[in-house]
Amino acid sequence: MPLKKLHILVVMRSCSDPRPPARTITRGAGICDRGLRWMVNPSDLSALEEAVTLKDRLGASVTVLAVGQERADDLLRLAHSMGADQCIRFWDHGIENGDSVANARILARVIEILSPSLIFSGNRLVDRGDDPVPALASAMRRIPCLASVIELRISNNGIEATRKVDRGGRQIEKAEYPCTVLFEAVAIPRYPSINAIADAVSAPILSWDISNLGLPFWKTGSVGSSLQLVEYGIPRPDPARVATPDASMPAFDRIISLLSGGIKAREGKMHTGTAEDMTDCIWQILQEEGVAP
Repeated sequence: MPLKKLHILVVMRSCSDPRPPARTITRGAGICDRGLRWMVNPSDLSALEEAVTLKDRLGASVTVLAVGQERADDLLRLAHSMGADQCIRFWDHGIENGDSVANARILARVIEILSPSLIFSGNRLVDRGDDPVPALASAMRRIPCLASVIELRISNNGIEATRKVDRGGRQIEKAEYPCTVLFEAVAIPRYPSINAIADAVSAPILSWDISNLGLPFWKTGSVGSSLQLVEYGIPRPDPARVATPDASMPAFDRIISLLSGGIKAREGKMHTGTAEDMTDCIWQILQEEGVAP
């Protein structure tokens, strides 16, 4: 494939800011996101930076896809200010409560329609960890998927990626076009200029729904999920009653007593001796604590 015809699809996702304060409220089988701060997934920004760098270097075209309601437009306008050529926001109420398999069908259909040479995205979500959707969509389209990529080299025949593996090792993998590349948050995103930000405010954003994809509704959302949504409950821990510290104690000791939850501090003695002596010592400690009879 000539590099001048390189088309890159970048999948960007928003996530909740894990930094405190954060609060989640459960309602039935769902989680209310009211009060959470939203941010762009850091590894997705690194993937976008890699795509824009290839655009500057090789003249590739960059399309950014975001799945979500109208607040995802802010994410897409940021991508446009960084150099994206086309921004698409997909949303349909029929995809709500879908699992990874149902969401992967949507992404696989988008890949089929756009026919990109490369699909870029982040390797992990900062608030939820691994996201299997890009890998599942690649499997549905029968294209290779390389995860944990920290460096990418491309040629007319395909790509060569350096992956991060266990224990700090590095692995080099090769793949042909088209393929999916999931980046680690290594590349530092660029700061868009003031003019680019001003242009992004009025930039057109394509809005797609199920009708644009041609998918039947029974393959998306909760209806098309392999894992059905069920009610769940979070167990409430049993409260432990802590005795009020003596008012005559120093302030520091009272604070330590409250933070310890009423558990007595250990003396920190070092016991030595034979195995039989240690067995008798442990048994005596358990008897003093009321654990052993």
